[in-house]
Amino acid sequence: QLKLVNPSQYRFEHLVTQMKWRLQEGRGEAVYQIGVEDNGLLVGLSEEEMRASLKTLRRMAEKVGADITVLREREVDYDSDVPRKITEVLVRKVPDNQQFLDLRVAVLGNVDSGKSTLLGVLTQGELDNGRGRARLNLFRHLHEIQSGRTSSISFEILGFNSKGEVVNYSDSRTAEEICESSSKMITFIDLAGHHKYLKTTIFGLTSYCPDFAMLVVSANTGIAGTTREHLGLAMALKVPFFIVISKVDLCSKATVERTVKQLERILKQPGCNKLPLLVNSDDDAVTAAQQFAQSPNITPIFTLSSVSGENLDLLKVFLNILPPLTNSKEQEELMQQLTEFQVDEIYTVPEVGTVVGGTLSSGICREGEHLVVGPTDDGKFLRLKVCSIQRNRSACRVLRAGQAATLALGPFDRSLLRKGMVMVSPEMNPTICSVFEAEIVLLFHATTFRKGFQVTVHVGNVRQTAIVEKIHGKDKLRTGEKAVVRFRFIKHPEYLKIGAKLLFREGVTKGIGHVTDLQAITTKENGLEESLGQLSF
Repeated sequence: QLKLVNPSQYRFEHLVTQMKWRLQEGRGEAVYQIGVEDNGLLVGLSEEEMRASLKTLRRMAEKVGADITVLREREVDYDSDVPRKITEVLVRKVPDNQQFLDLRVAVLGNVDSGKSTLLGVLTQGELDNGRGRARLNLFRHLHEIQSGRTSSISFEILGFNSKGEVVNYSDSRTAEEICESSSKMITFIDLAGHHKYLKTTIFGLTSYCPDFAMLVVSANTGIAGTTREHLGLAMALKVPFFIVISKVDLCSKATVERTVKQLERILKQPGCNKLPLLVNSDDDAVTAAQQFAQSPNITPIFTLSSVSGENLDLLKVFLNILPPLTNSKEQEELMQQLTEFQVDEIYTVPEVGTVVGGTLSSGICREGEHLVVGPTDDGKFLRLKVCSIQRNRSACRVLRAGQAATLALGPFDRSLLRKGMVMVSPEMNPTICSVFEAEIVLLFHATTFRKGFQVTVHVGNVRQTAIVEKIHGKDKLRTGEKAVVRFRFIKHPEYLKIGAKLLFREGVTKGIGHVTDLQAITTKENGLEESLGQLSF
């Protein structure tokens, strides 16, 4: 917008309608640049005009029920004696049908690169003491606290209120309070860095469908160990990523620069083809967030320290402005399909019964809804009822496509459930298969890949060993070759979709691809067997 000085009533209404539309398109967020002509010419406004324009923008935002934050101001050299400014403003409004905007960020990086500590500092709001105090609250197991290594997937939340201020666990808030007072929530999925836990990391990346990935590299060790693998995983699964170089308080400027150069060199290689963007100021952080969302080729790089707190604010500014990837139209299309919920975790909670955690990949799920879950080992689907839903630890009535949550299933027998199952609406008549074909690329293999070879296949939240039954048109595959391969699951049938991304590994063998064909198994009466008559309708 060029300027919004004292608009007429009709023009004001028009501007408000436009703002509503822009907020709906950006799922509750929009950035206005004031002092810029529609063709992109930077004209700038005088102090008075700018003040009047911001006042009008505030009036517009009030009318829509949104808040505005000034992101940055900049003076422009325009042929005039008066200094002229351009201002960028973030307008944010939480959609009426939702508690908050939700972004999922997976955290990757080599072991000891400072992933958990960085998350601890962001979510607890206090700096680290240099010996790993900040990450103690993130660990889930005793052996993790003893060795200091994350081995399971943990979730951490960081909120931003509508004015763009950080809402976290400082001031002794609880998770529910963070949810209530934030208009934007970022859920960090803390993954394991150690090579031994690679399968857990792959599971986290494939099943939790993160919007973005944050690759943490330690400044003093540079790119080591699993960093390259994690980079490759993010690229293979097409998750846009940005990079954080941590521990800059430990080493000299020259070392940090060397690490940055090493990263830039890798990112510019033909395989990656990314454009590194080093963030040194608030201004850079705002630019980075906007460019990063528009073109996935740009990779912002932050250099920060969890101990001295250097440049931590830049990362917060970036995360605050980062817009969601899908627009509202795509989400609405997904919501109109039949319900499908991926089961990623299973717990037993006292006095509640069996609880499953996961992501709703399509449709809408309400409390009290009847769904079927499966496939069981013999390929059946069992009926169940959703008793209650929790999202980010606070109760929620309706779950929409793309959101992660936990569902309580009441007295349902836990032993019938496993990771990798799906819960779908009974009308869906889900197809399950033991044999499927996929077009794959072999990324790395010590010898040749041939019929009879066993690999662990990851497709979404499904993880199971499969045997290679046939390689079409070839006897064997070598590193870097492409082919269509038929796999058969060893233990039980799974629910797969054509076109789903697939990753497989076995020792040092690795490959990626997508599912091209399924051999569906038909189940009698759709497999809806009553489980021991304990379910009353």
